Amino acid sequence: MAQASRLVKPETQGLVHLTVLRTERLSPHWMRVTLGGGEISQFRPMGYDQWFRIFLPLGGDEGLERLPAKANKMFGYLKYLRIPDGVRPVMRNYTVRAFRPATAESLPAEIDVDFVLHGSAADGTAGPASRWAETCEPGESVVIIDEGLAFNPDRGVERVVLVADETGLPAIAGIAASLPADATGLAIIEVPSAEDALDFVRPAGLAVEWIVREQVVKPGTLALKALTEATLPDAPFHAYIVGEQALPTDARRHLVGERGVPKDLVSFCGYWRVGAASPAPKSQRMTAEAHA
Repeated sequence: MAQASRLVKPETQGLVHLTVLRTERLSPHWMRVTLGGGEISQFRPMGYDQWFRIFLPLGGDEGLERLPAKANKMFGYLKYLRIPDGVRPVMRNYTVRAFRPATAESLPAEIDVDFVLHGSAADGTAGPASRWAETCEPGESVVIIDEGLAFNPDRGVERVVLVADETGLPAIAGIAASLPADATGLAIIEVPSAEDALDFVRPAGLAVEWIVREQVVKPGTLALKALTEATLPDAPFHAYIVGEQALPTDARRHLVGERGVPKDLVSFCGYWRVGAASPAPKSQRMTAEAHA
């Protein structure tokens, strides 16, 4: 996650081993993977846009067992990179779409993770995380490391302006579910198709503007345009912008420079960048190319 502002860190950041419980295709570009079992009792939900690093065993479970304790820190990451190619798990960043605690009826705790699907696992055009989300089966193992929040609740939860492309939809949904019932504001969400505009629970006073993006348009462009044209809530409000890195950068500049929003009331994070997809290990790239 690039360009983050004042992250709210979790109390602990150890490795948490989990298991795939089930999967569900939500829309053309969304796959939900529900995780649980394993060490889920060690996970501490924080609400809002809680995110984590997930390690996917595309080279088998051996790689998960070889993960260093602090694989998200510099020296731990270097140790992670020393795991041999073909065994080393793929690491990506994702958001907790929903957390359900264990209940008195003996229902175990669960975490829903929504994956944006790019390309197709069947024809080899999907990236490593998309391919895994499409093809994983119940019982498969993963490891996560909690990273906390990019949305800082101390900046306000009564009035909000939330802006994202599709990669930020799970975060906006998590934030909306965590806001007080009387919260008000505006959410602008850009998605690649109308079917991908997945509704979510939110306060009655939070208006949502869905924007469907044409294929040739750069992600985030239409969301930014909508923000510049929007009637915003009365100040003060807490702004939160995530997605392709140009979106939070340009939206923050607009809010601060042209709308007079104090910098300390803007939370932002660049999730990804067009043309700079996270690399897969060499062996996994070769496998994908062989099926293309």
